[in-house]
Amino acid sequence: MKQPTAIICLSPYSGGMELDAIKTAKHLSSIAPITVIAKKGAFIASKESDYVGYNGIKLETIAFKSSLSFTLIKQARAIIKQHNIKNVLFFGASELKSLYFAFLGLDINLLVRHGTTKSSPKKDFFHRLIYSNVSWHIANSKHILNNVKNIIPFGKNTQAKVIYPAFEFSTPSAIPHQKLTLLHVGRIAKGKGQKEAIEACEVLYKENIDFEFFIVGGFDDEDYKKEFLNFYEKTPYKEKIKLVGFTKDVTSYYNRSDIFVFPSAGEGLSNAFIEALSFGITAICYDNTSFPELQELGFEFKMVDNEDISSLANILKNLSQQELQYNTKNISLARKIFSLENERKKYKELLL
Repeated sequence: MKQPTAIICLSPYSGGMELDAIKTAKHLSSIAPITVIAKKGAFIASKESDYVGYNGIKLETIAFKSSLSFTLIKQARAIIKQHNIKNVLFFGASELKSLYFAFLGLDINLLVRHGTTKSSPKKDFFHRLIYSNVSWHIANSKHILNNVKNIIPFGKNTQAKVIYPAFEFSTPSAIPHQKLTLLHVGRIAKGKGQKEAIEACEVLYKENIDFEFFIVGGFDDEDYKKEFLNFYEKTPYKEKIKLVGFTKDVTSYYNRSDIFVFPSAGEGLSNAFIEALSFGITAICYDNTSFPELQELGFEFKMVDNEDISSLANILKNLSQQELQYNTKNISLARKIFSLENERKKYKELLL
């Protein structure tokens, strides 16, 4: 067993990063005692996140109002001492400024996990300071690794590594359906691709191709919710677009779908896209971020030029006129590359 380890995720949201933190806590709990540190009242600290107690996982929560917070510094330091934490795996960015001060003088093996493409350089004096004690930057793809190297300052002893996340894949079991069924899974937010996917469906509507499109995921931003719902209400084929919201039963939607439509502006490495591939669904995306990397790994799916909605629509139209088959190669390849054994092995090499 490795030394006691804290998984810290202080985000209030319920998207991919938060779900990754929960999954990683569960996956590493067989090789180290795990304490999850979360923001009080956040999704990851709620009863819906039913990981507490799994292999002895503990949960500690902190109430704070800003990313640089004396309360956060004080309570995080107390929790680290209380549980004799030696390894910290941090999912996030902005709260690192508080965690730097919380860890001062403590012997901590600090790993920062990255899964989102960053655009603004962080190499000013303050960021060089707060990143100076990071032992490892963990990227969930080669694209993210290159992005981290360009954006994030490295301390004297800081290293970086790609660790592909592990997935608990379900066995595909196709659910019969009467019409062409499309799917998008993910938090509904600007740049996540739901709006663009709906716009691409106009070609199906104009060609009188019967379809239904399930959009699985909830809203985090009230302003964007108003903007999106206003767009949705004005869509002439809105009765074909099903806004499912957040659900734990995503598997049934993968099993009933023919095409996964995912024109994201840039995801890093998308959990939902990999899950779609693991179900053998025909998938479409833009040519950006980590999607070309997935093709290099051997996955088969359709890519169109970034932000080219007309090309997306054309691919969608062409696929709608074909008899789509489940891709068994993608199913087996996902289980090989994103296996629990691979992830645990990589983390065991880095934890004390």
